[in-house]
Amino acid sequence: MLVQLQKIIKDFDLHIKGVIHVGAHHGQEYPDYVAAGIENMMFFEPVKSNYKKLLEVVKVSNKVRTFNLALGNYTGKAEMFIETANNGQSCSLLEPGSHLDTYPKIVFDGKEIVDISKLDILDFEKSDFNMIDMDVQGYELEVFKGAVETLHFIDIIYTEINMSAVYKNCCVVGELDAFLALYGFERVLTHMAHPTWGDALYIKNKKTK
Repeated sequence: MLVQLQKIIKDFDLHIKGVIHVGAHHGQEYPDYVAAGIENMMFFEPVKSNYKKLLEVVKVSNKVRTFNLALGNYTGKAEMFIETANNGQSCSLLEPGSHLDTYPKIVFDGKEIVDISKLDILDFEKSDFNMIDMDVQGYELEVFKGAVETLHFIDIIYTEINMSAVYKNCCVVGELDAFLALYGFERVLTHMAHPTWGDALYIKNKKTK
């Protein structure tokens, strides 16, 4: 997260009872969730090497679950584009686009077949979660399309956004704004790390709950 969790909790008076983290990498946000008093957590990380490190960080329990799984709008297998120069943080289900020009030292030199599923069909108590934290390298819209039932329970979304084709055929922020507006969400914070990408916070309008 480019913006610290405690800052957005304070600035927007957020009350988080459970978080679904999609693209968890090595679980860097886990200590922040614990510090914020969040009890219910689900972590999704499809890349096997990343998932192995995630398990070293996250303390799994009946309220904290991990999945070696990608999320999207179908169930089956998918091909991931893999890099190691950025410690696996830029791996994506989408082929890199302008990312190659912006970060030439990050070379996508491998591929990995991963399992993929819709969030909506997984067995979990949706009412225990009201936040989604997402870092899926341009695949955000496909994840949300597979999570439309879950979105009815979500109040807060923190996600990476793209302003252009950082990855080929990736969604751009305007597309996310339009789709999430259908479920009552408004983008209330935008923090750019680069002119082409950054993070955004969406909050559900109370009138739509």
